[in-house]
Amino acid sequence: MKDISKLDEILAQLNGKKISVEERAIYDPESLSIRLGGLLQNARKEAKMTQEELALKTGTKKSYISRIESGKIDMQISTFYKIVGLGLGKSLEIKIK
Repeated sequence: MKDISKLDEILAQLNGKKISVEERAIYDPESLSIRLGGLLQNARKEAKMTQEELALKTGTKKSYISRIESGKIDMQISTFYKIVGLGLGKSLEIKIK
């Protein structure tokens, strides 16, 4: 029984350790779409919404929301603004530092 590992340990050995959006940003500073997707996913979950519910509120499809959240799509800022505003009822703030 000593040799039995937890599933997450086995997956980490096979696939490598999963890293968070924040950790990934450190290694890949150009990963804006990944970071925006992670922000959207966190806000959606905080609002206790499914991807499908968010898509319905914004006039898009669940698959589109999924692609945004996974960082697989490069969208216009106006689209992100619409999803955050209409879908989540939040405001989007952009800063230049």
